[in-house]
Amino acid sequence: MSAIHRLVPPMQEGPLWGWLGPVFVAVLGGVLRFIDLGHPRAVVFDETYYAKDAYSLITFGVERETLGDAKDPIADRMLIAGNLDIWERCDTVEQCASYVAHPPLGKWMIGVGEWLFGMNPFGWRIAAAVIGTLSILILARVARRMTRSTLLGCFAGLLLALDGLHFVLSRTALLDIFLMFWVLAGFACLVVDRDKARGRLVDWYETAPLTPEGPWLGIRPWRLAAGLCLGAACAVKWSGVFFLLAFAVLTLLWDAGARKAVGLREPYRGTWLRDVPTALNALVVAPAVVYLASWTGWFAGDKGWGRNWEQATSSGPLFFVFDSLRSWLGYQVQVLGYHTSLTETHTYMSKPWQWPLLQRPLPFYWRDDLPPSSCGADKCVQAELAVGTPALWFAAAFALVGLIAWYVANRDWRAGAVLLGYAAGWAPWIYYAVADNRTMYFFYMIPVVPFMVLAVTLMAGLALGRRDAPPVRRAAGAAGVGAYALVVLINFWWLSPVLSAQTISHAQWWARMLMRSWV
Repeated sequence: MSAIHRLVPPMQEGPLWGWLGPVFVAVLGGVLRFIDLGHPRAVVFDETYYAKDAYSLITFGVERETLGDAKDPIADRMLIAGNLDIWERCDTVEQCASYVAHPPLGKWMIGVGEWLFGMNPFGWRIAAAVIGTLSILILARVARRMTRSTLLGCFAGLLLALDGLHFVLSRTALLDIFLMFWVLAGFACLVVDRDKARGRLVDWYETAPLTPEGPWLGIRPWRLAAGLCLGAACAVKWSGVFFLLAFAVLTLLWDAGARKAVGLREPYRGTWLRDVPTALNALVVAPAVVYLASWTGWFAGDKGWGRNWEQATSSGPLFFVFDSLRSWLGYQVQVLGYHTSLTETHTYMSKPWQWPLLQRPLPFYWRDDLPPSSCGADKCVQAELAVGTPALWFAAAFALVGLIAWYVANRDWRAGAVLLGYAAGWAPWIYYAVADNRTMYFFYMIPVVPFMVLAVTLMAGLALGRRDAPPVRRAAGAAGVGAYALVVLINFWWLSPVLSAQTISHAQWWARMLMRSWV
């Protein structure tokens, strides 16, 4: 086997099918997400924060206070009725400024939909639907690259399209779907960078004199793109930083592994001298620039929380810059204090160890005052439950255990990457639950869902077997994987009425509550 095939194995299918298959699966997932996107015509769960903050951003450049409390039902009803006169009239900037606990980028993305389609449920949800659909395409493509199989790539995309939690968050104006998207995009860029860097290393190995450390591999635009994406993840929610740190270590380990695989005598020294400087620019400087840029509206105007505009503008330009940064850093410290002291109890809060087995999902919407004629039963309901598809989540739990054994036995980079991505999104919450007893919710798990899907996909690849396996072995594996995909599809279809607030009888709703804790 040639060096290039050993370090960068070829794809099993050509580029045409490598795009057509994933695009088809993404379109299917998009259709599911866009159908009746404006239903329910209500402010669902935490949309009461983010839909308003997003509109405030595109209107004022910063988040401003609305009438009464942020969850005031009067303001919500005014919003649904199309009355946008919900922002407080304040005597001073300080009274109008709204203190918010999350960076602005996700709200800016929601605001684009409101700007294009109006301040209505469709307008504030369309950005989530677009991003959710694109994430299906990205996952299908990255799974294809990791497995070298278009079939497995499409399988991964299909599983994500049929996950209940991903589906619900793709139809709701919350921040977490945007966090998931940028994390997945950053990971996908690093996987592409891994292939590109290895290809350059092989080219050098075959044409240039050998050195103990190896060459510098260039600017590496895909790693720079990963840094920009992961910076965007941090600019949506601070929990993106856990993925940034984990993936920064991962990409450098991949570099050292590639240098070692090509036969260099000092691969780790080569990584330190040749790869780390480029990685610092891509995975430290670039994310910091993106995060800072997301606060442009706050820096540019005088209406933001803690802005101290008059003080900043009281002297020359240099003082303005330093005082603005000082005020901004003070704001970040306030937000950090909020997150580390958030221990308020909530009816639907849960602990991280409950999440993988779906023990405490989150009801986003409930209505039971519908006329009996709407469903043909004595009591009709509409419910939207943020819950994963059990057939996927329970299989993923077993697949992750299998990946641990697989990695220990073979040191397969794919298993290691998936396990690290899962740990980066789940383990920090365990720490906060134990150390700080922090308030947290099931939907925080959404950035981890693509890595759960990848775990199942890698196990499906083992079930399919190698391409040179006996035909009977391949047929049996294909039948098993196909049957599993059908089970996930049926499971999603069965749950769909309580994922999309369809009108059903109370008995039909109850039949879909798999566990008592779902109620």
